[in-house]
Amino acid sequence: MRPTSIGREDDGSSFWQEVPRGARRGAIAVPSGLLAVVAAGEPEGPSVVLVPGITGSKEDFSLMIGPLTDAGANVISFDLAGQYQSFAAGPENLTPPRARYDWDLFVDDLLAVLESRRRPSHVVGYSFAGVVAQLALVSRPELFLSLTLLSCPPEPGHGFAGIPVIGPLSERSSGRLDASIMTWGIAHNLNRVPAERLRFVRRRFLFTRRDSISDALELMNRIPDCRTALAATGIPKIVAVGEHDLWPEELHRRFAESIGARFLLYPGGHSPCETSPVELSRDLIAALLPPGPSRDRSGVATVSDEGSARPEGLEPGARR
Repeated sequence: MRPTSIGREDDGSSFWQEVPRGARRGAIAVPSGLLAVVAAGEPEGPSVVLVPGITGSKEDFSLMIGPLTDAGANVISFDLAGQYQSFAAGPENLTPPRARYDWDLFVDDLLAVLESRRRPSHVVGYSFAGVVAQLALVSRPELFLSLTLLSCPPEPGHGFAGIPVIGPLSERSSGRLDASIMTWGIAHNLNRVPAERLRFVRRRFLFTRRDSISDALELMNRIPDCRTALAATGIPKIVAVGEHDLWPEELHRRFAESIGARFLLYPGGHSPCETSPVELSRDLIAALLPPGPSRDRSGVATVSDEGSARPEGLEPGARR
């Protein structure tokens, strides 16, 4: 299959816009609307669901999809509601409609994706999506084979509190202001990502709804405490972070211990899926995937035809 790009011209970011080898684009219906997905792997393989965070997208896992499918996994990743190619998904589509993105919206969307797999899945939740995945696990543990929390906020309550400098400032700001600061910092490459990655990230912001970012950052000010419930599930759990993550390593270690999770540490910062994808994939494969191809034929997610994740007329400047 030829890689698919949403760009009309090559601006140097096409690598991140292409689907990984052997993958296909599609869309999946959830309570908030249609979510854009990338899916890969044999249908009978163990199900792995990769969930990106706020301001992110399914492409954040592009460097992991190949190694996971090579190990026999059936992988799906999707853009959260309001983010990138899922920009049309939002609270106005719910029944009844709601005014804001909230925890229930993100959790119910994830549960719909997991239910579509028709068998339990290994779930990787990145940053904000790690909290969403925790809430989903506590609600429906039968849908999970394992939970990996990648650079997830390590403490309940005010999620930014443990971050030096940013934490105290965020206590006195709003989600809208936090969203403006975050998008400005990412767009101006304070994370020091390579040029081709930066071009893709800037292009992605042309689609992502600003209200989905600001509402999510407001939610980060009131993260539910799932630690006791997570520990009680007995489902295998991993906490994976970079050495220079936003939150101090000690907080992540304490969080992992409190929920009975294995702790994995990688070089780099907040995005091991980009900076240590081979090592992270290798560790997940060793810890979670059985040797040899799985023969479980109980079902696989239904994904629409390639290209349907991009509604007709998708252009920069989508509703914010």
